[in-house]
Amino acid sequence: MIKKADHVGFSVKNIEKSLFFWTHILGGELLREGKMSGPIIDEVTGARGADVRMALLELAGFKIELLQYDNIKQPEEPSAPYIPGYAHLAFIVEDLDTLLSKVSEYGWKTPGKPQTVLSGPMQGTRVIYLQSPDGQTLELMERGQ
Repeated sequence: MIKKADHVGFSVKNIEKSLFFWTHILGGELLREGKMSGPIIDEVTGARGADVRMALLELAGFKIELLQYDNIKQPEEPSAPYIPGYAHLAFIVEDLDTLLSKVSEYGWKTPGKPQTVLSGPMQGTRVIYLQSPDGQTLELMERGQ
């Protein structure tokens, strides 16, 4: 039934700040931007009456869609990554510590310190969740030597 994956989407509070972060800091490439509203948004997302700004970028072989929903009530705080239904995107990275210090300047935070997997096929891999100010969660993994 399903043929292939196409993209992953993240809702953001400020598309300009998010797009800058995803392209200039993480190294993504902007593919296109646009605006959407009306029945397509109402029926597809259930965000009735919303005006949506969209940016599509590519990073590490993934297409990532950033969506800023305007004219609708937003929750005050993002949900936690352990709440059922929550999703994250995982990346293999080089030099995890340098990347973490760089992204912290933009308000991205970890719930703790990177941990090293002690056994199994990922043994020696350092891993940590990283959450944006908007609530997107990335899992960063640095393979062991």
